[in-house]
Amino acid sequence: MLHVDNPARATPAKLPAAVRRFAFGRLDAREKYLGGALIGLTLTALLAPVLPASAWHIPHYIDGRTWLGVPNAGDVLSNLAFLAMGVWGSERLRARHDAPVGASWFFVGLILTCLGSGFDHLDPDMPQRLVADRLGMAVAFAGFLGIAASERISTRAGEAVLVLAMVAGLLAAWVARENLTPWVVVQFGGMALAVGLALTRPRSGALGVPLGGVILFYVLAKLLELGDALIFEATGHIVSGHTLKHLAAALAAWPVIRALGSSTH
Repeated sequence: MLHVDNPARATPAKLPAAVRRFAFGRLDAREKYLGGALIGLTLTALLAPVLPASAWHIPHYIDGRTWLGVPNAGDVLSNLAFLAMGVWGSERLRARHDAPVGASWFFVGLILTCLGSGFDHLDPDMPQRLVADRLGMAVAFAGFLGIAASERISTRAGEAVLVLAMVAGLLAAWVARENLTPWVVVQFGGMALAVGLALTRPRSGALGVPLGGVILFYVLAKLLELGDALIFEATGHIVSGHTLKHLAAALAAWPVIRALGSSTH
């Protein structure tokens, strides 16, 4: 076994600082469990069977109505909710110096999701537009995982998770043009990790972001997405499930914004 007297000297300079601190510093039990989970997700994304993108059907959204010259107006314009929450959250961050790691990227990701998803829904029959949608989602999701890890484990764990999730998410979004497996692992494996962190006792000094609230809105958004046509019919063609999915997903930022609005320590 190689013994290193000074771990800092042995740290590869090319690795991001957050990853270097997490990988080469002395880890506590929670950080070790988190590291094991990250390694497991990485191996799954790399070794799991390929899920060809060509075998995955292009989603058909039930509400294709045009309004004020905007095609698929319900699904396009509902993305403005992401923009509103992203800007609101970014403004809240300006008054905080104790915000959890990843919060700024979380809100930037929401703004990017507004742009990417709106672009995608303008012409959803073009599958290549999904890349823009997924890239924004990847940034927001990485930010949320950074928040979760810093709230429940440690600041350096949040930094490391933010960097790793960002890189993995952006790569998975790009690779998903041909192989959906990494994207599925990032989405569902990452959410499983978030649930595990939500069930973990908050660390001392944490801001107190209610992770469970964020996850509940995410689950609601997924259910509304699955009920796209059903909800459209049930509401007398007033609104579709996918339009409501965007609103619910944007509201996932509310628990974070509310925590940022609490009195400072």
